[in-house]
Amino acid sequence: MKSMQKGFTLIELIVVIIILGILAAVALPKFIDLTAEALDASTQGVSGAISSASAINYGAFQANPLKAIAMGVANVCTNGVLGGTLTGGIPSTGGTTYTVSGTGNCTTGTIAAGTVVSCTVTGTKGSTVKSSTASVICTG
Repeated sequence: MKSMQKGFTLIELIVVIIILGILAAVALPKFIDLTAEALDASTQGVSGAISSASAINYGAFQANPLKAIAMGVANVCTNGVLGGTLTGGIPSTGGTTYTVSGTGNCTTGTIAAGTVVSCTVTGTKGSTVKSSTASVICTG
């Protein structure tokens, strides 16, 4: 009786190793540096948080003006003004810094409460810089 051996041939194993090598060479660069994508997502997150905090602050202003954070300033688009609307202020962690800029005018008496201004949130990590826009609602 003839015995039959089971298993893969050397050629089959080499072909599989070559295919895995090609897949690794194509896929690996996609996962090596995701800093730009991560910074873009986090900057959009901070921008969304500022927009939400501003809307909540405006709601508080409508309910009771004494409970809201006053945003009746010439330039509301600063870390100092908008940082007060976020618990813990504008984040700065892991080597990433966020700055809020723009010319959002919310001067009391000149601009009506409820006016929406756009502020630019810029995230910086090393040499990578990403920006996003936050909508801020002026209070009286």
